[in-house]
Amino acid sequence: MSFTVRAPAKINLHLGVGARREDGYHPLRTVYQAIGLYDDVTVFRSDRWRVAVEPIGDVDVSEVPLDESNIAIEAGKLLAAHHGQVLVAGIEINKGIPVAGGMAGGSADAAAALVGLDRLWDLGTSDDDMLAIAAELGSDVPFALLGGTALGTGRGELVEPVLDNGDWWWLAITSTEGLSTAAVYREYDSLGLGDVPEVPMALLSALADGDVDDLADALSNDLLAPALTLRPALAEILQAGLDAGALATLLSGSGPTCLCLCRDQGHALATKQSLLDDGFTAVLGAPGPVAGAHLVEYA
Repeated sequence: MSFTVRAPAKINLHLGVGARREDGYHPLRTVYQAIGLYDDVTVFRSDRWRVAVEPIGDVDVSEVPLDESNIAIEAGKLLAAHHGQVLVAGIEINKGIPVAGGMAGGSADAAAALVGLDRLWDLGTSDDDMLAIAAELGSDVPFALLGGTALGTGRGELVEPVLDNGDWWWLAITSTEGLSTAAVYREYDSLGLGDVPEVPMALLSALADGDVDDLADALSNDLLAPALTLRPALAEILQAGLDAGALATLLSGSGPTCLCLCRDQGHALATKQSLLDDGFTAVLGAPGPVAGAHLVEYA
């Protein structure tokens, strides 16, 4: 028996970051959106923990761990422990979300593993418990379960859906070299950044109104400055997106993936072609918002 669960990439339409707390985390006010780039995670009966990873398209999976440090296995162990059981399974990840690209691909895998293994093991875990387990795994994992568009607080793990009446189209300009989230946050601290983050009311209004021009004006990311310090070439990529016709550009999370907001699907296709003509080879189009981790197949 096996179950396949699909989980989406996330982007941060707004990422407000406060000063580092005593526990090492930073308080966040962020607006997440799930977009149509996916990892598919299949779980199946096995006599031991095992994980395999296969790329979708040109995604580089060479840095994804294939031992029990993989976050999907960590998710399974936490889920089993929550129910007081010792359980094992096999996991196969088909990865379409760029690795170390600021799009929470690992968090997507963890969320998908939770959903799939809960079904495989017939545990019937409550939604509240699933979210609590997800929060132990990482700040972005609860949102990967929820999907759609949501406000994240705490260190990002407290998520609440927000009204979103838009059909948004994004381009993701990916990089062949990842950027460490921990390194970006260390640089953020060294720059002395970290005002108390506020809820982005203008952005929430743009989402509720479905107004793409207002959304373009309201996008923001406090991690842009430290990411640019570590990878100055990202500024050129963001500008190239604007030159190609994007309404706005945005760093995805801690980077290095750069996002282009487009007016509609046709505009996204035209902007993508312009970027390809300019020599960019890794440009992915995706709509948003989309559903969180969900079962797509069982056998």
